[in-house]
Amino acid sequence: MPLIGKGNQAVGDLGEQTAADYLVKQGYRILERNFRSRGGEVDIVAKDRQGCIAFVEVKTRRSLAYGLPQLAVTQRKQHQISKGALAWISKNRLHECTARFDVIAVLLQDGSEPTIEHIPNAFDLAY
Repeated sequence: MPLIGKGNQAVGDLGEQTAADYLVKQGYRILERNFRSRGGEVDIVAKDRQGCIAFVEVKTRRSLAYGLPQLAVTQRKQHQISKGALAWISKNRLHECTARFDVIAVLLQDGSEPTIEHIPNAFDLAY
């Protein structure tokens, strides 16, 4: 898909779809996408083959001019994801579940297949 003229939101949406497709191919089950709560958010909530809930942050870039996508997951962003994850767990009454925080970095460049890097357990719960 040509990226020229696409805004950041469209590129981000394409990156999230690419990440979700990747997870499904790896045997994950997507439980929810774009979960929002007061002060928190999670791009993808998925369950891996072992039953662990993965709260996944997707970072997408069109080039490496501004650095690796995964480096954009700052401490502040980790805090927002953590708040979203806790809200999702509470909403779904899964207080006894095993969970982790993953990052998927997607590099989308015109004329190339997407480059995907999945980083399981990328960070711990951030308060």
